[in-house]
Amino acid sequence: MTNSDRLILTVGLLLACGLLLLIAVLSPLLLRMMVGRTPTPDVVGTFKALVATGSPPPLLETPPDLAQTPILAPTALPGTAVPLPAAGNGPGGHIVFTCEVYQDIGAEQICIMNSDGTDNHRITNQDNYRRFYPSLSPDGKSVVYSGYREENVYEIYELDIATGKSTQLTDRLGVLNAPEISPDGKSIVFMRWTVASDQYQVWMMDRDGKNPRRVFKGDGWDPTWSPDGSKILFASDRDGSIELYYGNVDGSGIKRVSHLNDMRGRSDWSSQNLITTYAGGSWAREVFVMNLDGSEAHRVSPKGGNGQGPSFSPDGQWIAFTAYYDRFKDVNGCEIYIMRIDGSDLRRLTDNDYCDYQPRWGP
Repeated sequence: MTNSDRLILTVGLLLACGLLLLIAVLSPLLLRMMVGRTPTPDVVGTFKALVATGSPPPLLETPPDLAQTPILAPTALPGTAVPLPAAGNGPGGHIVFTCEVYQDIGAEQICIMNSDGTDNHRITNQDNYRRFYPSLSPDGKSVVYSGYREENVYEIYELDIATGKSTQLTDRLGVLNAPEISPDGKSIVFMRWTVASDQYQVWMMDRDGKNPRRVFKGDGWDPTWSPDGSKILFASDRDGSIELYYGNVDGSGIKRVSHLNDMRGRSDWSSQNLITTYAGGSWAREVFVMNLDGSEAHRVSPKGGNGQGPSFSPDGQWIAFTAYYDRFKDVNGCEIYIMRIDGSDLRRLTDNDYCDYQPRWGP
């Protein structure tokens, strides 16, 4: 074999190896594209930004342990000890939530069910676009939620439950989430973040998306209305640690509510003027209830569930939340549970091989 032949053979082998390597690298991506499961391009960046607010989606990995108070020590329940309620044996109303039907945060959807877990079904249908942070309207006829549009842009949508029609309410204001309609049905409060500001801010707008404006100075996220609609409860680390605050809808009169260790964010305000929230370190989160002034704060979730994102029932006597009682430390083991406000009568509503989380209770 001549030197020229050897050179040609060597170059050919190198090109063949390079082609095989390229095919091996691209095959998973090509497969995802063919089946319509290409993730949104900003999923990782946006997810990290949302986690930084202290209000993350269910754990996708176990982060470093944080300082914990003794009451938050994790103790998993033995076996599958949480019963499913009998059909028709729920406290009433509906629960809307985020369902990670593809085990992929880039393609989460919105689901709804009765308070006994029956008639659980998906109500959004954009498979390749993330939809999350839902909440029901005061009359129970529609759902507002946050949806991915493009890089660093999440819009707020309102979906009519009867018709399935979804209406986009915002237009490139930034990354928007946690929308909630006011008790009188006229306004929507939400969180806004932009690359330029790099700050989580509480905003509000008219029900149709017009007149968007900032409510409070300083940072804030996960807003929710007071029962009479005159105030807004939100999470913030403006004093250092993450705590709950509330203020008037004109941005005045901000008062600190909570004094918890390792507080997270998502909270709710009941018709009895009680506050529920969650706190705790990695895999040791628990649901708490307290008075409006922060007094008598106490854990209500049974230990060992890593409870998160609580929401009161319309009558204020029950709490829906996300937990891992039946599959503790399984990243796809988060389900929706309900309990009475004293922590008794714990019931599991969902039972899937993917995460169900961010429940919000309504009519």
